[in-house]
Amino acid sequence: MKVTKAVIPAAGLGTRVLPASKAVPKEMLNIVDKPAIQYLVEECAAAGITDILIITNRGKGVIEDHFDYAFELEENLRRNPAKADLLRSVHEVADLANIYYLRQKETKGLGHAILAAEHFVKDEPFAILYGDDIILTSGEQKPVIKQLTDVFEATGKCVCGVQTCTEEQVMKYCTLDVTPAGGNAYDVHRIIEKPTKEEILSYFSILGRNVVTPDVFDRIRTTEPCPRTGEIYFSEALSSFAEEGRLIAVEFEGKRFDMGSKMGIMQANCEAALVHPEIGEEFKAYLKALAETI
Repeated sequence: MKVTKAVIPAAGLGTRVLPASKAVPKEMLNIVDKPAIQYLVEECAAAGITDILIITNRGKGVIEDHFDYAFELEENLRRNPAKADLLRSVHEVADLANIYYLRQKETKGLGHAILAAEHFVKDEPFAILYGDDIILTSGEQKPVIKQLTDVFEATGKCVCGVQTCTEEQVMKYCTLDVTPAGGNAYDVHRIIEKPTKEEILSYFSILGRNVVTPDVFDRIRTTEPCPRTGEIYFSEALSSFAEEGRLIAVEFEGKRFDMGSKMGIMQANCEAALVHPEIGEEFKAYLKALAETI
């Protein structure tokens, strides 16, 4: 089946980027001139996904406002022909996809957030894009979620997007037991969430992109919460697919940024600014001049 639905869990509290996220959801923090979550929605739209569910919680209504028409602002821009490009960029945001919203009333981990999407997904396969993970592609590279949906549609197996991480990152994310399956694809046999140093199976970690079938919900329901954190780890459900030979890892093309961290936000802004059509060359010159003063 073709993948036309996506779920974006965006209910996190953003504690790693406080105080910026006290009043502004971290998903709405800018990368140059667009909020982070717009990059995710644009990635979905570019991959042919038409329906997107964003999982939010209290205090994140501004996300809904961003993907709505802004009549007063648009009318103001419409009166000035010189601002036609701005008007188009503002208006088109609301037409990227059919976007729906659901509040996660308790933050009990990624698995709990995804389970809330069951009525939206129904019996269709769907993509998952983590709200913290922005992945920029360039040149001929496909949108990352498109790289995954192509593999899903060709094989019928669930797919996770991975890249090689440092030992420290693997211990914060997850580790996968894999064997090569040709090209940039790997058969996954087992996943361990937040492994100890001794438990590391490989230096591949899942970085914010998955494509799964709807039977994932039954697997999440039978997943026991972590005794230490109380969270329901989504990786446990993915690992059950792996143990049945139904999970492929794709080492995707693209540069990933952790928008839940201060350093990730700064890196994403620098990288995006360097290729921005309006400010790219000016920003590059600024960085060169700045480097000479350090």
